[in-house]
Amino acid sequence: MRVGIIGVGAVGTACAKAMLLRGSCPEIVLVEKKGKKSQKRVQGVAADLSHGAVLCPPTWIWPGGYDDLAAADIIIITAGINEKGGKAIDRNDPRGRLLLLPANAQIYRQIVPRISEINPHAVILVVTDPPDPLAHIAQMLAPKNAVISSGTFLDTLRFRIQLANKLKCHPSSVDALVIGEHGTSQVYVWSTARVGTVRVLDHAARMARKDKKKWDEKTFRSEIEEKVKFANISIIEGTGASQHGIGIVTARLVEAILRDEGLVAPVGVFQKKFGTNLSLPSIIGKRGAQPFMPPLSAEEAAKLAKSATVLRKALDGVL
Repeated sequence: MRVGIIGVGAVGTACAKAMLLRGSCPEIVLVEKKGKKSQKRVQGVAADLSHGAVLCPPTWIWPGGYDDLAAADIIIITAGINEKGGKAIDRNDPRGRLLLLPANAQIYRQIVPRISEINPHAVILVVTDPPDPLAHIAQMLAPKNAVISSGTFLDTLRFRIQLANKLKCHPSSVDALVIGEHGTSQVYVWSTARVGTVRVLDHAARMARKDKKKWDEKTFRSEIEEKVKFANISIIEGTGASQHGIGIVTARLVEAILRDEGLVAPVGVFQKKFGTNLSLPSIIGKRGAQPFMPPLSAEEAAKLAKSATVLRKALDGVL
């Protein structure tokens, strides 16, 4: 089983490293654009990772070209301008990652047709920001391939972590979901968020009363949503790139697809009802992702429709 990664910058490298450490697949081929600098980089990354791979589950990793993708089961695309390079790091700009769409759509128009021609059977996993509209474009350019985006999987993990910090428990004990856009219009599904079997909001209110603190649900929710929504910017301010979390998420998706696990996670696929690619909980396996609609409150359903509108308007500007 072979996985290709197109784009070997910070995120592409993090994806490869996470797959090596987890033993996600037997073969990883790294593909970069032509040019001396890019080729030297991909060769250096492959060599560096392969030295440590000796101590990991058996995996072959090497620099290759598009022809090597013909035998790939999954092709991950991380190529494109990142948030810092595209100046998409202003908390006050509601466009967020969508600022990167025009430039990265152009890159996808060069990459995806080549994938479709070489390998119309591989699952295409879109990781480049903004992943939702780029996956929409990729599906148009590669209609025979199953296309999914990493979507709000990482946002969901960030949501669980922030809730766990407030509730003083481990994130694995929290069941919570973010859907819609991987961006500023994302939807936090508070109505079904649980810790153990108890509603998160009920448990948080009881904790506040026990500690003799004033309970303010609106403030509780807004503080957490703010931290989740702008987690990427906080990371970029500290390290220059948000890469390791999405690398691990990508490795987990690769495993679910290759092993046909039926993992349920929020990823992006085209939603006919909304006319765009956006994230819903989906059953993930070798055929890609099969989404389903979770129970939502009226408020959450309205926010999801609004998120879809934001994504459609962004696409209108590049299609």
